[in-house]
Amino acid sequence: MPELPEVETITRALAPRLRGRRIVSAEFNCPRVLIGDADATAAGLAGRKVKGVRRHGKFIEIELDAGKSFVVHLGMTGKLLLNGLPGKHTHAILTLDKGALLFDDSRQFGKLELSEGLPKRVQKLGPEPLAVTLDEFTKRIRGRKTKMKALLLNQQFLRGIGNIYADEALFRAGIHPLAIAARLRPERIKKLYAAIRAVLTEAIEAGGSSVSDYVDVDGRQGSFQVRHNVYQKTGERCPRCGRRVQRTLVAQRGTHFCAHCQKK
Repeated sequence: MPELPEVETITRALAPRLRGRRIVSAEFNCPRVLIGDADATAAGLAGRKVKGVRRHGKFIEIELDAGKSFVVHLGMTGKLLLNGLPGKHTHAILTLDKGALLFDDSRQFGKLELSEGLPKRVQKLGPEPLAVTLDEFTKRIRGRKTKMKALLLNQQFLRGIGNIYADEALFRAGIHPLAIAARLRPERIKKLYAAIRAVLTEAIEAGGSSVSDYVDVDGRQGSFQVRHNVYQKTGERCPRCGRRVQRTLVAQRGTHFCAHCQKK
């Protein structure tokens, strides 16, 4: 599933190229990915002008005039492609006054929605990992008796972090995914805070991680996957100690870690 770095990469590419464009028409052919009626959504988009493109966690908001927002969640395999060729997995086409924006999604877990501003479910998400202060991060951890990996996946705690970057940040911080959040000492919290910011920033600079279907708006893959230390490295050597990377399940998600380098 595209996470914060992948969605940020897409947002940064879309923003300058969509800003000021007008939507001529919209087509939707998959009820599963669209929240709302297809005809009503198409009518609501026709003629609207794009004011900007922003990211909210894993959500992309295409801000329109008249107070409208077209909100995209890529799900597991969703793609936003500028001026691409429609295919069998193309479920939405926004024809612009110059070019077109396509939404492809082979597994159909993505979501598209036209709303008045941001939907409430997006507004309720936790703070941005790259904007939250260390003090606020520490306060949000205090009293949480959940496993640290599960907490990082909780979008009400921080928005945008998923399986890849939770595993990678915990490894960098030397924190076991099963460590209880409330038991972390201040120095370990500070180390995790720094690790989250570093791994997300580096991944954005690399255009994200292409470990499955992810590509940017021009169909290009990211490159951060070559710098993964533990994610999907089960049985391979830990880059620090040389022991084998292990895998377990946390919050029903495959979780990769080094039992020697990451402590509870």
